[in-house]
This record gives sequence, C-alpha cells and structure tokens, in this order.
Amino acid sequence: MQKTYRTNRLLLTPVKLKDAGFILELMNTQGWIKFIGDRNIKSIENAQEYIRKTLGDTNIQYWLVQTQKEKQRIGLISFVKRDYLDHYDLGFAFLPAFHHKGYAFEAAHEVLRDRLNDADHKTILATARSENLPSLKLLQKLGFQFLKKMEHDHKKLLLYGIGLD
Repeated sequence: MQKTYRTNRLLLTPVKLKDAGFILELMNTQGWIKFIGDRNIKSIENAQEYIRKTLGDTNIQYWLVQTQKEKQRIGLISFVKRDYLDHYDLGFAFLPAFHHKGYAFEAAHEVLRDRLNDADHKTILATARSENLPSLKLLQKLGFQFLKKMEHDHKKLLLYGIGLD
C-alpha cells in the first residue's frame, strides 16, 4: 500500500481511478507534452486505462498532489523503476497555474526524504530534458547532482542522482 504524505500546504495521495479527469487535464498540458511526451490520453476512458496500468505495476507509484485547505488538485509526483535506469526515478508535473509557487519542491522533497530513508532506495535518479530549465533548477534545489547526458526513445535527457552509492 502506498503512503499518503502531508506537508504544511499539500496532501499527496496515491492516484485512484476517480482522478482520471485530472490526469487527462495534466497530461494534455503543453509542458507535459513538450517535456514528458504525448501519452495519447485524449478521453476519460484513456486516462482510466492509464491509471489501471499504473496501479497494476509494482514498479510505478503516482501521488496526486492537492492543496490541503481547498483540496484542489494541482500536480503529480511519480516514483518509477524504469527499465533503462539502475534505480528508481523521481518525477513531477504540475498544472501551469501552480508553477513557481514552491509546490513542486515541497511535494517532491517530502517523497524524496521518505524514500531516501528506505534501505531499498539509497540512490534515486531523475531525468529531464536540457531545455526544461525549471525542472533542472528544481532537481538541483532538491540536492540532485548531474551524472551524464543520455538518450532514450530518441529523446536526449540529462540524468541526475542523489544518495549516490
């Protein structure tokens, strides 16, 4: 069972099927498509199927990020064991209206802190495209160190790590 996290302003809960509308909205933002990639999620049904796949995979954990007071859904934190990486990958995506407010740092920091205290996750990785400057700045602020340039699925990525063995 995935954990729920609380910060001063945020609540992070495991993504559920009822979050399909939010997932549809987030995955169709310009930033998601440009920096993460078009997942062809064009309907609530597509989003529900995507969520079902993630729920059925023990190597994927997604948390819905919402404000504590208003319960407004604002973003997503992911923790995924990707086949092309040696360790789990921390990811984050937020609706454009919630950029530059410290929410991504607050949410990612909470998950990162918890996961680094787990003996199974002494090293955590993150990838970002070189042109995604806000994500690169956030990774550095979280304490990630640049490791190398890499390519996956014809995309050029920068690989970062924290808690390196």
